[in-house]
Amino acid sequence: MARRIVVPTILGIVACAILGGLGLWQVQRLHWKQALLDDIAARMAAEPTALPARPDETRDRFLQVRMDGRLLPEELHVLTTRRPHGPGFKVVSPFELADGRRILIDRGYVPERLKEPSSRPFASPARVAISGTLFWPGETDGFTPEPNPVRNIWFSRDIDAMARTLGTRPVLVSLSVPLTGPWPKPFPVAHNIPNNHRAYAVTWFALAVVWAGMTAVWVRSILRRKGVAPKD
Repeated sequence: MARRIVVPTILGIVACAILGGLGLWQVQRLHWKQALLDDIAARMAAEPTALPARPDETRDRFLQVRMDGRLLPEELHVLTTRRPHGPGFKVVSPFELADGRRILIDRGYVPERLKEPSSRPFASPARVAISGTLFWPGETDGFTPEPNPVRNIWFSRDIDAMARTLGTRPVLVSLSVPLTGPWPKPFPVAHNIPNNHRAYAVTWFALAVVWAGMTAVWVRSILRRKGVAPKD
């Protein structure tokens, strides 16, 4: 009889250990992810600082920066939509810093009717002090359509490709406030980093409990058939 309950008991112990280990791993991931999100929140709430000499995606992502320089007239238009305004474009322009570096700035959203600069109520000044967020959008993948250079329509903020097109460094700053007038209208940068590890941990722990219960029922049914366990 002892041999008959060894297999389900061992299976139950091993399975519960694995499921419990996965739950503990998700708890560790939860703490890591929360620390990462707290760090991002702290960066986004901090006072703007000077743009680093060599911005690094890992170190400087979501860093608040301020710069003085010259807005250059070229624009790239990235197809998007914004509630309640509807379809429109993100306007990405080159910006020349006082030290001669050229970077990209995401000036914000314009509705479709204001795609062309001549249609906007206010023109942006040539020289300006700006503040914004260092951002690496990560919007481009193998399914992203190629930009349409004739109509000046892009389908993602592809920093490397935009930098080559506009002759800048592959660095993007998303503006916090408009340069002047209502359009383009900046929107706050939001991270898209999910934190579902609490739910994952609960799921793995719940599966461990269920498996333990199933093992107990299995062993009890074996003992009952042998007349060891009492009947309900």
